[in-house]
Amino acid sequence: MRVGTWHGDFSRKGPGLMLAEFDKTLPDLTPVLTAAPDVLLLTDIDYDAGLVTLAKLRDVLGKAGLTYPHLLAARPNTGMPTGLDIDGDGRRGGPRDAQGFGWFAGQGGMAVLSRHPVDLMADHSALLWKDTPDSAIAADDPAFETQRLSSSAFWAVRVATPEGDLTLLTLAATPPVFDGPEDRNGRRNRDEVMLWAHVLNGDFGPIPDGPVAVIGNLNLDPERGNGLHRAAQTLLAHPRLQDPMPGVQTVAWDSTGPMRVSYVLPDRTLSAGNHGVTPPSPDLGPHGLVWVDLSWR
Repeated sequence: MRVGTWHGDFSRKGPGLMLAEFDKTLPDLTPVLTAAPDVLLLTDIDYDAGLVTLAKLRDVLGKAGLTYPHLLAARPNTGMPTGLDIDGDGRRGGPRDAQGFGWFAGQGGMAVLSRHPVDLMADHSALLWKDTPDSAIAADDPAFETQRLSSSAFWAVRVATPEGDLTLLTLAATPPVFDGPEDRNGRRNRDEVMLWAHVLNGDFGPIPDGPVAVIGNLNLDPERGNGLHRAAQTLLAHPRLQDPMPGVQTVAWDSTGPMRVSYVLPDRTLSAGNHGVTPPSPDLGPHGLVWVDLSWR
């Protein structure tokens, strides 16, 4: 089974704008059509309650010959109001005052498209930052009592494949930049990246049964760029997981050059075969689609 994740830019600065673009001019979806994953996690797509935008994308891919009968998305933390002035600009309700950066509720959330049935088994998106193990939140953080850890969402998604169930442990972490010397975003990114390691260590109750795969956008390279790199290094070295693509870049920014920020980290009980990163779409940002072929031993 081919598993993929893509931080393609399916997000705009107002509700419904991405859907309106689909109705006018279709973006270049070559990365999806080339990789043709059996299950695909998107980590930057606007959420609406009826999954209209996601269904439109599914229909476009279907017309191109790539069928995804199963969809999954839930309201992310992006744009969710906190009622606080977190960024200290003297106003409430700005994009940086939300649980996760967003100009409106649901901007730039996550979604799953799958050839196989999918179920949301667990959702840790409401976990408060202060309640995560070894939390790096500052004692004087302006949202200490209300700030959720995830800037987007943490889902455990069961994929029912013909070979057996696979649980995807998904995330899209905040960038460890765009802040000041207090490094709030860097510390939050560090704790987001570590969340699934804590789950696999049993810190949140029973460890998921059967094979898993940590998948999504960590927004953190193990060595390059800004960020607390030890978090990515710790996750990559987790005894439950394997890394089929060490050192492979997934994005190239003009300011920082090539970096690895999107990952598929399968369970060691699975066999990881072919893998790759597609070239980015000229319409949907600089990120390539990361994919890995998995099989049951």
